[in-house]
Amino acid sequence: MDTIKDRASQYWLLARFDKPIGILILLWPALWALWIAGDGKPDLLVLTVICLGVVLMRAAGCVINDYADREFDPHVERTKLRPIAAGKVKPKEALIVFVMLCLFSFCLVLLLNTYTILLSFIAAFLAASYPFMKRYTHLPQAYLGIAFGWAVPMAFSAQTNSIPTVAWIMYLATILWALVYDTMYAMVDKDDDLKIGVKSTAILFGEYDRHIMAALQIIILGLLIIVGQMKGLGWFYYVGLLIAASLSVYQQMLIFHREKARCFKAFLNNNWFGLAVFAGFFWDYFWKV
Repeated sequence: MDTIKDRASQYWLLARFDKPIGILILLWPALWALWIAGDGKPDLLVLTVICLGVVLMRAAGCVINDYADREFDPHVERTKLRPIAAGKVKPKEALIVFVMLCLFSFCLVLLLNTYTILLSFIAAFLAASYPFMKRYTHLPQAYLGIAFGWAVPMAFSAQTNSIPTVAWIMYLATILWALVYDTMYAMVDKDDDLKIGVKSTAILFGEYDRHIMAALQIIILGLLIIVGQMKGLGWFYYVGLLIAASLSVYQQMLIFHREKARCFKAFLNNNWFGLAVFAGFFWDYFWKV
């Protein structure tokens, strides 16, 4: 019994279920999409499947990421105690856990329409390939957005059996948002990444990192304003965007001196950015009903 409990505990840590911030930050764009696609009243089954799918695929992404980085993680201060890096989970075990999480997620998506089922194969490919991007490109943070932001078009396809233009604009905003917050995250590991040869936007952007992220944050807010205009949203939504803009300014203040602890705090603060935007969607549609 103790052995089973220990393995379950290590798998739980491997999938990072102990750190829900990753789930939340990936879940917000899916909820944005669901509220837009469902005109504020998304189908309960679609809502449940998409949200559970995000949770499971985020977990699968963490597992395959640690598998891919098993040679790097022991040399990085922040990751050296992760289950594979610490020798508590074997690489083959991790692959089995990854496959199981993907299968559970696929079983869920089978409850949805054919269009969404087909899109789920793209989602699985993106999630599985993302961890290897840091070996070949300085833009793995953008690929992260492409991979986990795929929940946005899937949410639209599941709810409406189509992916309208507004969905792609929201998807682009999600990709750029992931590029911003994951660059903040990468700034924490920048010194270690330079030593071991891992690529990231934190390295690529160099001394212009804050300026580029500020520009991207402005573009993200601009894209979300376009979404609001296309859907005829009211002042509740724009109050949410104003709060999100204020949080972006706060994040810039946090990363100003590029101190690791404050960069990580800026990354965490993006959870509130996502919530602020969703609150705008939620209350705007709530008062329209």
